[in-house]
Amino acid sequence: MTRILMICLGNICRSPLAHGIMESKLPEDHFYVDSAGTAAYHIGNAPDRRSIAVAKKYGLDISTQSARQFKVSDFDTFDYIYAMDSSNYDNIISLARNNTDIKKVRLFLDANPSIQNKNMPDPYYGEQDDFEYVYKLVNETCDILAKALNG
Repeated sequence: MTRILMICLGNICRSPLAHGIMESKLPEDHFYVDSAGTAAYHIGNAPDRRSIAVAKKYGLDISTQSARQFKVSDFDTFDYIYAMDSSNYDNIISLARNNTDIKKVRLFLDANPSIQNKNMPDPYYGEQDDFEYVYKLVNETCDILAKALNG
């Protein structure tokens, strides 16, 4: 079983979308996908209503997800840890205990060669259109990652 963790700041906008989208693209008998945040702002909360709405628009239900904070033991649990931006990447790397931990962490958009800015925009302070853009960017990148992970 390959285990994948998606990371953003609060675990209510970007990483829940990445979690739900990636989960929908991979066979559940071979892959486990989860998400977390580097900050403790929203622990226990459902994803942002706008993330839920855009996911629902494309046939995904992420409403049952619950925000949690990244913990050092996640390095032991997950094979791949994808950070949505360089700030969260740096926060995760700062918690790494060794090179094995560091090698598991990747910048999510590094997988997408068509994107120049490798920092996934945070739609939290934006409008629904910003969530739509993030959804499309995440979906495109998850297609690339799922193809690579499925061999």
